[in-house]
Amino acid sequence: MKSSNTFIALTVSAALGLAALGATASAQAADDGKEKCYGVVKAGKNDCAGNGHACAGQAKTDGNAKEFVAVPAGTCERLANGKLG
Repeated sequence: MKSSNTFIALTVSAALGLAALGATASAQAADDGKEKCYGVVKAGKNDCAGNGHACAGQAKTDGNAKEFVAVPAGTCERLANGKLG
């Protein structure tokens, strides 16, 4: 296999693995008594997939309504700009 084909195959495999990890993290958050809270994330502190990217820590701005962080159940609505997903 050519090195460029190998690189593409590895990149696709890594992306699929990260997507599966994100789905697992979201499911675990719900199981641990946590909820997704949108609109309160600081840049670079989001939990997994969101606004135009596929992994945690890639939020570009503070307070983006499309980014979430897992917080203890019942906490989100008490936070400024916090919205449940």
